[in-house]
Amino acid sequence: MCGINGIFAYRPSAAAVDRDELLRVRETMTARGPDGAGVWIADNGRVGLAHRRLAIIDLSPAGAQPMQTADGLTVVSFNGEIYNYPELRSELERDGVRFDSHSDTEVLLHLYRRQGPAMVGRLRGMFAFALWDAQARSLLLARDPHGIKPLYYADDGGTLRFASQVSALLAGDGIDKRPEPAGAVGMLLWGSVPEPFTLYRGVRLLPAGSTLLVTETGAAAPVRYWTLSAAMERSLEAAASIPLGSETAFMREQLLDSVRAHLLADVPVGAFLSAGLDSSTLVGLAREASSARLRTLTLTFDDLQGTQHDECPAASLIARHLDVDHTC
Repeated sequence: MCGINGIFAYRPSAAAVDRDELLRVRETMTARGPDGAGVWIADNGRVGLAHRRLAIIDLSPAGAQPMQTADGLTVVSFNGEIYNYPELRSELERDGVRFDSHSDTEVLLHLYRRQGPAMVGRLRGMFAFALWDAQARSLLLARDPHGIKPLYYADDGGTLRFASQVSALLAGDGIDKRPEPAGAVGMLLWGSVPEPFTLYRGVRLLPAGSTLLVTETGAAAPVRYWTLSAAMERSLEAAASIPLGSETAFMREQLLDSVRAHLLADVPVGAFLSAGLDSSTLVGLAREASSARLRTLTLTFDDLQGTQHDECPAASLIARHLDVDHTC
C-alpha cells in the first residue's frame, strides 16, 4: 500500500510545480509508505511525481520511486503489485531489455516503452500509477480492473493534481472543496460514494479499469480498458470448453492459480483466518502453493470469549490441521 501523488501544469499559463506542495501532499500519506520516500520534478518544472514506499518486491534502493528509465524519458510513480511481472520481464528480456532492479515497477516502465498505454490491458494485479512520457509530453493515470487501488485527481483547467487519497489532495493547492451533491446522495442511498464522484466537487475518482491521458491540451475523458461484461463473456466461453465432470478440478486450479500469484513477495506473507469457509479455503490453498511458512491471525474480542461467536477455537483447529504459524 504505497502512496503516490503528482502535479502536471499542462497549460503554459499555469504556475510551475511547487515542490513544497508536492512534498506536503506526499507526507500526508506516510502511513501508506513507511519504508521510503522520493520525489521527481522535470527540468522545465511543468510536471512532478512523488512517492511513499511500502516495500514488498525488491526491498533494495534499486526499487525506489519515482523510477525512471536510463534515458530519463519515462518516469513512473506506482502503487500496487503486478502479479505477472516475472512473465512480462522474461518476455522483455528476450527482446533485449536489460533491467537494473528486480522490481515490478521497472517492468512497468519498459513494457510501456514498447507497447504504450495499451500495455495496461496486459497487467495482472492491483495497481494505480502515474506515468510521465517526456517524448509524448503526456501523463498517463491508470487503475486496476477491480479498483483495489485508489487514485483521485483534480483538474482546474490548467493544472492536474492526483493522489492516492482525497485527504492528501486536500492538503494541496487549487482544489475546489465545495460539496458534491452526487457524492452525498450516493452516500445516503448506498452507504458509499459511487465513482467517479467524491464528497468534493473538484475531486474525482478514476474509475476502476480505466486510464486517463493528460496532454498539453488538457485531460481527456477516462477510457475503459476493462469491463465486467467482457470479462464475463470470456469466462463463459472458457467454461463451455471444460469437459463434463471436470468442473470441480477446473475451479480448484483457478483458485490455486490466483492464490499462488498473490503470494509473490520478498517479505513474509500472512493471512487472516476467521475459521469461515472462505478464509480457511484460501489459507489451505496458500499452504499448498508455497513451501514457505505461512503465518495466520485471528482477531478475537474479550466479550466474546467462551461464547459460540468466538472464532478462536475453531480457527486454531484449522491452523493446526494446515500446519501454519497461528496467532489468536
